[in-house]
Amino acid sequence: MKLAIHGAAGRMGQRVTALAAKDSHVQIVAALESANHPMLGTDAGLLAGVGEIGVPLGVVGESNADVVIDFSVPDAAVAVAAHCLEFNRPVVIATTGLDADQQAYIAKAAKKIPIVWSPSMSTAVNVAMKLAEIAAKALRDLPSGVDIEIIECHHRFKEDAPSGTALKFGKIAAEAMEITGQTHGRSGRPGPRPRNEIGYHAVRAGDNPGEHTILFGMLGEKLELRVAASNRDCYAQGALLAAKWLHGKAPGLYSMSDVLGL
Repeated sequence: MKLAIHGAAGRMGQRVTALAAKDSHVQIVAALESANHPMLGTDAGLLAGVGEIGVPLGVVGESNADVVIDFSVPDAAVAVAAHCLEFNRPVVIATTGLDADQQAYIAKAAKKIPIVWSPSMSTAVNVAMKLAEIAAKALRDLPSGVDIEIIECHHRFKEDAPSGTALKFGKIAAEAMEITGQTHGRSGRPGPRPRNEIGYHAVRAGDNPGEHTILFGMLGEKLELRVAASNRDCYAQGALLAAKWLHGKAPGLYSMSDVLGL
C-alpha cells in the first residue's frame, strides 16, 4: 500500500513514519507538512529517527498514494481532506479538536471518498468504548440511578479539552442512558449532584500520551473502565491498521469500530 503521511514532522506523524518504514506491506511515498515548515526537504526517515527512506518532507500535492493518513491540526486536516476529495484519495483523519463545521465538511466529503475518522486511533480505546456502551445499557434502569464521571489526562501540549475521546465516551453513555446534561469540572458549592448529568474532568500534566477513566457510580458499588496509553505507538499502529482496512473501500464515513469489527 502506497502511503502519504500528512503532518509527518509532528510527534504523531513521526511515529507513523517510523512504524510504516518497518512495515513490509507499506511504502511511504509522501511526507507532507505546511508550506512554511522549517524542515521542508529533510528526509522523513531522519526526522522519525529511522534513517533515510528517500522521502523528503514536502507540501501537499498530487502523489500516487493509495491512502493518506492525517495527524495534523483541524484547519490542516480539512484542507487535506479537500485535497483528497479533489484527487479521489481515501484518507484516515486522526486529527482531534475539529469543530462542528469541520466535522460537517468531513461527513460531506465522505459521500464521495472513503474516510476513516475517529476521536482515537487506539484499538484499546475503541474496545473500551464498546464496553462503555454495554455497561451504560445494562445499568440505565437501576432504580437508584447511575452517576457517570469521565476523567482524562493528557500531556501539557494538548490544546483541546476535554479530549475528543472523552467526549465520545460521554456521547456513547448519554445516548444509551438518555442523559442530556453535562458539566466540565466543579468548584464552589454546586450542591447535590444532578442525576441527569455527565461530568468531565481534564488533567494536563507532563508527557502523558493519554488515559481515560469512565466511572459508573451507584449506591453501594461502582464500575470503572480505564484505558491508558504507555506511548504514542498505539495511535500510530491504529492509524496504519485503518489505512490498510480503508484501501479499496467504497465512499463513506467509517470509524475505528468499523475497522475493528465492533
